[in-house]
Amino acid sequence: MHVAILGAGTMGHGIAQVSAMAGHDVSLRDIEADIVDDGLAAIESNLEEGIAREKVTESTAKATLDRLTGTTSLEAAVTGADLVVEAVPEDMAIKHETLTEVESHVDPATLIASNTSSLSLTEIASVLDYPERAIGLHFFNPVHIMALVEIVVAEQTSAETVSRAREFVNGIDKTPIEVADAPGFASSRLGVSLGVEAMRMVQEGVATPQDIDTAMELGYNHPMGPIELGDVVGLDVRLDILEYLRAELGERFRPPQILKRKVRAGKLGKKSGEGFYVWEDGDIVGTSGDWGNA
Repeated sequence: MHVAILGAGTMGHGIAQVSAMAGHDVSLRDIEADIVDDGLAAIESNLEEGIAREKVTESTAKATLDRLTGTTSLEAAVTGADLVVEAVPEDMAIKHETLTEVESHVDPATLIASNTSSLSLTEIASVLDYPERAIGLHFFNPVHIMALVEIVVAEQTSAETVSRAREFVNGIDKTPIEVADAPGFASSRLGVSLGVEAMRMVQEGVATPQDIDTAMELGYNHPMGPIELGDVVGLDVRLDILEYLRAELGERFRPPQILKRKVRAGKLGKKSGEGFYVWEDGDIVGTSGDWGNA
């Protein structure tokens, strides 16, 4: 298949990598050349780490990179594509603008997927002339490691589209689950619920971020605690999801003040170097220091 990925950030380049590793020809597009280059460099770095850990062979890494093409042209990326996956920012207007342009360059049979983690896929698909080919493919970070893909079925999605999406997910060696287009789907709604309660506990001085994370990692066998996960995902992203779920589902998703203050201060987590934790070179080196009785 020819797979086009729109957005070369954390999720986009991850989806591009696993698609290329599965044998698909992949076009990775973003609006700036530097972002595209950074995405391709991240893929190469992931593959080199896989070789070092003896999880990836050198021949597989080379073949993967050979199947990847970077571009800033949306038309060049999607023309002739069998599947287009948008991984653009979580903003409905941006998604509508992107998908409207995509549809002007692809065949009616091309699948158009969104990697949205919470927005209504039914609303995303509403701008398409052929909305029955719209599907949600919600990947998880880091994409090349996490096994799950949430297939989100919009009101307009056809059974054939669901079947083709499931075949693609199975073909890239991921495990699909199928969910209806409800606010937050399954994974985001549950994950954000745990994360927001953990933030409230930090705000109330119940325990430190480290101890809350350790409780879930050792007590419930979570690979990463909810506070650290929020930093990794991005606290601004967490806030946007909570505001959306609050509007759709009610006050139980009201964002805590400690999260709002972090975002207002530009403390967005790992990507900014500070959130609930302090980060250097991708590793935690301390806590932000303002937890408790906030």
